[in-house]
Amino acid sequence: MRNNENAMKWGLRLHVLCYLTGNVIQVLVWRLFTPEQHFWPVWSILGWGAGLVAHLWVVRAASRKLIST
Repeated sequence: MRNNENAMKWGLRLHVLCYLTGNVIQVLVWRLFTPEQHFWPVWSILGWGAGLVAHLWVVRAASRKLIST
């Protein structure tokens, strides 16, 4: 069971890394090429952030279930 928990946590870490990298790149593209337009990366930040929160919630719930059993 411990391997499953570690795999879930590594998957979450990878998701966070991709989230941060992808959104930093989008903010840089916005800043360099279209700073006069509205802050369009906000839609990716919010949408992807919602998915990331759901992923975090599932991993934490599964982790607590594995610990309690």
